Amino acid sequence: MADPSLRNPSLIMSHPPPPPSSPSPSTSPTPQSGTTSEPPQPSKPPCYLLPFLKNVNRPKLRVTSEFDSDSLQFVNKVSCKLFDNLAKLKLSFQNNSQREVSQPQVSLTSKYLSVLYDLEEKNTFVKSTVDVSPRLQLRALHNVKAQQGEVAMEANLAEPGYSLELASPVPLGYPRATLKFPLGEVSIQEKEEEEEEKSNKRVLSVNGILKRQVMSGVCTALYTDEELRLKYAYKDDALSFIPSISLPSNAASFAFKRRFSPSDKLSYWYNLDSNMWSAVYKRTYGKDYKFKAGYDSEVRLGWASLWVGDEDGKVKTTPMKMKVQFMLQVPQDDIKTSVLMFRVKKRWDI
Repeated sequence: MADPSLRNPSLIMSHPPPPPSSPSPSTSPTPQSGTTSEPPQPSKPPCYLLPFLKNVNRPKLRVTSEFDSDSLQFVNKVSCKLFDNLAKLKLSFQNNSQREVSQPQVSLTSKYLSVLYDLEEKNTFVKSTVDVSPRLQLRALHNVKAQQGEVAMEANLAEPGYSLELASPVPLGYPRATLKFPLGEVSIQEKEEEEEEKSNKRVLSVNGILKRQVMSGVCTALYTDEELRLKYAYKDDALSFIPSISLPSNAASFAFKRRFSPSDKLSYWYNLDSNMWSAVYKRTYGKDYKFKAGYDSEVRLGWASLWVGDEDGKVKTTPMKMKVQFMLQVPQDDIKTSVLMFRVKKRWDI
């Protein structure tokens, strides 16, 4: 190897000449008595692995606990994401004030496969979804203990918004065909009904839902179990009016909502057949505080609640990742039995 001073002449004046090269390990002399050799240095990973080791992220452990003073139960969830967010492992269980654990469940969820194991029932639920092609999807559900499940195939048709789904129970059952289109969906399935002679008769069951924009609202027709429910929803920036009727029972009701300001809203619901009604007043203070008060004539109960933290949002988006609700229930028939309850939900990221 060439002398470094020959490549840089300035080294001749600023540094002494390099020491002679040390002998090879095979010819090195034996150390004299009284001298100690240097301790071995820990081995370092190759330099080409350092960029990859820096990008390795340890999975974060998320712990969520919710307490309800009404049932005196804790609902706990522990979860973490694995394999660079490709799968999620979650453990959920409940425990009471005596620290008794109940309903423990373990689940592993990914894009194509989900497995849920119930430790108390010793049962496993498996769900799988596979995209065979851009227009064809296969789904399968299976209850291991009951030995029952369902297999479904959904194909997107040439027209956008149209798809056809074929589903069949496993191992026994009648298949179901569902046609989905932009205005709703229609499902057809064959069923068996018992007659007076205790013989089964096969009938064709049709269920479906249709939605259509009419004037300034949306008209919805829902048909299920030989009952037709018609609903019209009118909504603008300040007012909502939703009448509905069920046929052939002729049960009618309507809902009325009035927004006085961006922070104040009043909702009212009335059943014309039973004369039952309910009303709810809601006021928000920013994003994280909400006050609600209402009355329900069916149970003859008045109530008021205060939310600290976004009621409809997730816990991770609230301050300190915590949500608290206080609720006061006042029975109309016995005010002395009023109850003050609270619910707390907190999340920790470890």
